[in-house]
Amino acid sequence: MTAKNYHELFKNRIYIGGADDVNELLSNEEVDLVFDLRAEAPAEETNYNRVHSPIVDDAANQDESVKKSIEQVVKAYNEGKNIYFHCQGGSNRTGTVAIGTLLSLGKADTIEKAEEIAQTARPKINVKPEMKETLKRLFPNS
Repeated sequence: MTAKNYHELFKNRIYIGGADDVNELLSNEEVDLVFDLRAEAPAEETNYNRVHSPIVDDAANQDESVKKSIEQVVKAYNEGKNIYFHCQGGSNRTGTVAIGTLLSLGKADTIEKAEEIAQTARPKINVKPEMKETLKRLFPNS
């Protein structure tokens, strides 16, 4: 069996990865919702339940878009849905939402601990400084 390019953030519930991993994921896992975090995402129709929740990469002042994406993932999780979220490569925006999701669901109490958990799940996560600043503003007590 080949290694999967996507990863489990929460066993059998929340998966994370890149845009190119969607079809592989859908053929292997039972997922109810796919959150596409790419601002540059194509607008084409999909044969799966896709929610476009854009975050602009390499841009400051993404607080609202990051907050909205995290809230949508947490809401879907709390509704019992299995989720996959991705950006283009699955490292910066995906990592940012993973950290926020972990904090929101009480799986970590600091940004650093949440980042460690996310990187353990998906080693290529590399959250850029502007996204870390966004997380610090959204989670000031973390």
